[in-house]
Amino acid sequence: MATLTLIYGALLIVWGAVFSIGSESFTSWIPAMLGAPILLAGVLSLAVPAKKKIWMHIAVMFGLLAGLGGLRFFAGLGSEAGLFGNAKAASSQLMLLVTGSLYTALCVRSFIAARKADAAPAGD
Repeated sequence: MATLTLIYGALLIVWGAVFSIGSESFTSWIPAMLGAPILLAGVLSLAVPAKKKIWMHIAVMFGLLAGLGGLRFFAGLGSEAGLFGNAKAASSQLMLLVTGSLYTALCVRSFIAARKADAAPAGD
């Protein structure tokens, strides 16, 4: 999961940077602002294996924030401007919803598997 965390953090940073080209909106940087701590947590989980658990929990917290932030996509469906009033914003929101939710789900599954492995009696 640490490698996936590095990839996901980098993806969010690149997405935010690319979508901010030519944009005057500060909010276009939100994916990058969420990606930076995810990337940092991934780096630290690999650099300090003894603290991997805490760094991965921090990363998944930001992944959850990304997924929840992406729920803003649905607000655009009911607006007068319509979903494509700002296609760049809508695509970023949808990307955050999908990738943040998927990343969080994968992390939770990994955490559950790790707990089960830790709880399994030795010799099984």
